[in-house]
Amino acid sequence: MDVVESTSDVFNKVLDWKGQHGRVAFVPTMGNLHAGHLSLVEKARGLADKVVVSIYVNPMQFGAGEDFDTYPRTLDADKKALIEAGVDLLFLPSNETMYPGPSANSTVSAQVYVPELSEILCGAGRPSHFLGVTTIVNKFFNIVQPDVAIFGQKDFQQVAIIRRMVSDLFMPVEIVALPTTRESDGLAMSSRNQYLTENERNKASLLSELLSQMSETVANGADIASIEAKGAEILVLSGFEPEYFSFRDPVSLSQLTHAQKDMVVLVAAKLGSTRLIDNRLFSCETLSNSA
Repeated sequence: MDVVESTSDVFNKVLDWKGQHGRVAFVPTMGNLHAGHLSLVEKARGLADKVVVSIYVNPMQFGAGEDFDTYPRTLDADKKALIEAGVDLLFLPSNETMYPGPSANSTVSAQVYVPELSEILCGAGRPSHFLGVTTIVNKFFNIVQPDVAIFGQKDFQQVAIIRRMVSDLFMPVEIVALPTTRESDGLAMSSRNQYLTENERNKASLLSELLSQMSETVANGADIASIEAKGAEILVLSGFEPEYFSFRDPVSLSQLTHAQKDMVVLVAAKLGSTRLIDNRLFSCETLSNSA
């Protein structure tokens, strides 16, 4: 595995691969890799001839008081895991490389913002977060120029926003989203799970259980608004601080008042000091027929 820090090294390597008619897959990460990240790499290897992974903790994605400084950084272990996974190129850019101006916000024209989708759900409580996501993913796509990019579906809203960005800006990149990788008790894998205390960790699997139960209830005809309220109430009574528990259209993320064939239910809640997100994509017909 080649490890590079400069954009020119990435350009030259990818240019060489594409000159040999190779297909390039890209997996952007913030490091502290777990089995979920490695499943993305495995998928990438099946979709392309060469795989590029980036590790970069993007300051523009973090708001005031969030965990940028304490976000877990485990580069040595990450490199070992990526070598074993068969990655061809690891890109480790610096802040100066990704944001060459005096500050991350100095060049307005270099920022990419997807309106509406970025302003709801997680975007309502983290108003600059998705601006940071789309800006950095746009930069990475320009540097790596991948044929396909692979993301995890745990960040469902993020994937929807990136798909919209790619469509609106006519980017020649295929976006592939993989189902959430989960712990044995159903908790969605996340680098931030390690912030949980032992007691909190025991409670955390309630999120996935609740998503499953409530999606089935809605599929069987229950009123969406009442189920959303009930889901939030259960979280509060269980010691969570819910930000939202919401049924949405899986493409537009518009709020739903009535059940439709394809739906997604999303949740964000704090447990102690840890912010957790999860979702479940489901079909009403499938659940109703199996009930």
